[in-house]
Amino acid sequence: MKKVILSISLSLVALFLSAQINWQQVEPGVWKGIVGTPEAYSLLGVAGISPQSEALKKMPAVNFPAFGNEVVGAVSDGKTSLRIPLVKGEQLYGFGLNFQTVHQRGKILNLHVDHYGGKDNGRTHAPVPFYVSSQGYGVLVNSARYLTVYAGTGVRKDSPNAPIAQDRNTDKKWSARPYSDAVEILVPAEGVEIYLFAGPTPMNAIRRYNLYCGGGTLPPRWGLGFTQRTQRLYTDEQVKEEVALFEEKGFPLDYIGLEPGWQSKAYPCTFEWDEGRYPDPAGFVKEMAELGVRINLWTNPYISPSSGIYKEMVPLSGSHTVWNGIVPDFSLEAAQKIWTEKLKKEHLSIGVSGYKIDEVDGYDHYLWPDVATFPSGLSAEQMRQTYGLWAQKITADMYREQNVRTFGLVRASNAGGNSMPYVIYNDYYSHEDFITALINSGFSGVLWTPEVRGSKTGEEWLRRFQSVVFSPMAMINAWSSGTKPWSFSEVSESVKEYALLRMQMMPYWYSEFAKYHFEGTPPFRGMNLEPGFNVKVTEEVLSQNLEENPYLEAVNKEVKDQYMAGEYLLVAPMFVGQESRKVILPKGNWYDFYTGEYAGNGEVITVTPGLEKIPVFVKDGGIIPMMTPLLHAPKAGEIVDLEVRHYGTKPNSYLLYDDDGETFDYEKGAYSWRTLTVKADKKNKLVGEISKAEKNKPNTIGKIAWKFMTK
Repeated sequence: MKKVILSISLSLVALFLSAQINWQQVEPGVWKGIVGTPEAYSLLGVAGISPQSEALKKMPAVNFPAFGNEVVGAVSDGKTSLRIPLVKGEQLYGFGLNFQTVHQRGKILNLHVDHYGGKDNGRTHAPVPFYVSSQGYGVLVNSARYLTVYAGTGVRKDSPNAPIAQDRNTDKKWSARPYSDAVEILVPAEGVEIYLFAGPTPMNAIRRYNLYCGGGTLPPRWGLGFTQRTQRLYTDEQVKEEVALFEEKGFPLDYIGLEPGWQSKAYPCTFEWDEGRYPDPAGFVKEMAELGVRINLWTNPYISPSSGIYKEMVPLSGSHTVWNGIVPDFSLEAAQKIWTEKLKKEHLSIGVSGYKIDEVDGYDHYLWPDVATFPSGLSAEQMRQTYGLWAQKITADMYREQNVRTFGLVRASNAGGNSMPYVIYNDYYSHEDFITALINSGFSGVLWTPEVRGSKTGEEWLRRFQSVVFSPMAMINAWSSGTKPWSFSEVSESVKEYALLRMQMMPYWYSEFAKYHFEGTPPFRGMNLEPGFNVKVTEEVLSQNLEENPYLEAVNKEVKDQYMAGEYLLVAPMFVGQESRKVILPKGNWYDFYTGEYAGNGEVITVTPGLEKIPVFVKDGGIIPMMTPLLHAPKAGEIVDLEVRHYGTKPNSYLLYDDDGETFDYEKGAYSWRTLTVKADKKNKLVGEISKAEKNKPNTIGKIAWKFMTK
């Protein structure tokens, strides 16, 4: 009897603790709720976010989402549960960097930093606990723990929307997965912070999330140029020869990546130059800089016994090693300082421009196990969820101290890393899944590159290369293959054409990344965020025969092979073996990027572009600023002439961003937005103009030629 009474009492305690959440507005359109006693160590805390309050104030005024009062939390058995309601027809996006799925409703995920293993189960490089709803709101759970997410799978017996039990034997509508009306999240801690980001549109919710986390990163101009990573045992002379070949063959190159062989020892790392392959690192870096090519270094944070900082880092490291290298506890300022000073001495002092930070994600068999301990007292789990954040923050802060921007690669990130100057990559190599990941990155506040490494045919090589040109980082990663842009002679001219197109479009890319930083708009994003794409789901729509309406059928399915690149461009990659493909054009007139010809309006079209083209379409009124295709990004203060393209028949305007392209002086106001305007003259002919340059503001724009693509 006592056991029964005790059981009932515990149940009542759990029920008592389950309650509506008291919300506090922390920024315009952003509310924070607390359940139980949140842990002091959190994702946003590690990232050290500083919300862009002024930018948030400029967004549309919104009220607290009505459904917020239905969100409940409970603490029981040392764990916290959250329940966020869903309505019929509502779709969910996000929960991190997924590679195979865009629609997340109905998924069960264990959000766990790991190398992507081929399944969208939550174990990925950036398991960001943020999602956005098609209803126009976002939710963030600020916990550095492994979270279990039931994204509309559980059915409570007391739910007002509980489905009716059906007989499987006789009812053809019986389903093994009954309707669920909530997202439920389990946090293995005795409390947690939860944030709500209002819309009213999904894009607005994402913008608020990005701005709350400091705004998206603004790379240096050279970071948006072309980059090649060399084979792992290259010497300085081999790198010089490769750089000379790029120049000779007319291929652009802004920075080159050195793989593990630049270090005296790697796996684990010394962070020190190999004296045989690089006898004069300072001279080498300087010589490359004089040629307009910067140096990016591969590394991981695991310290070799041969490193000069090994002994002093031992007491500041975890109980377990990675490849027999110690694991610094980066939550300790002393450990941060030792690593920072080493990198400054060996690399920053001679002009190295950035890093590729490897192996901060997984697999389980080589990273520390969850039984590991760290001197700070943090758990192995918390360290695993945040190690990529720490590596990014520490290195990014080093460059910020020098007032120099960087742009690099990292294998793991998480919530709060939105403003970090890093792009995620991995060892997986499915072209199709790379595009799905690029789409999902826009829902989660991270950047992803569908890099090119190797190919079996010229067709595959060109198709992959075309995709990276329309991505955050235009990169060939030849650390293993040694492949060059011109390796497949049958497509080398087309590859060069696209490499130069990347450089031509730099004013557009740079302006779009500025909007990412100042306005929170992801530069690469899914079609579900594009106005005119989604169809409002109603009972009437649900009852229609979709086969009779191809467009309706297309937009209600998961779209994971086309995406938006900046404000105006719709990109539809081609994959090996494809000669044609279907493209879903949102409502509104769309035009071919290359010719300016009309393509369609709110319909599904079939395109056959040929091998030399990746299908790209521009929305009506699209204004694309382009420059001369230089082999290196413009230097600070360098004047460039522009060709401004206009598509369609609609008068429009576009904000063109400008700053020095290299420093953080833009944070002190040293930047400008100039308005490119297309309007009809007295003869109803479209003409273009640019607003005057502001006094004492950056102005690198030379002559402007207007090109009206649609005749």
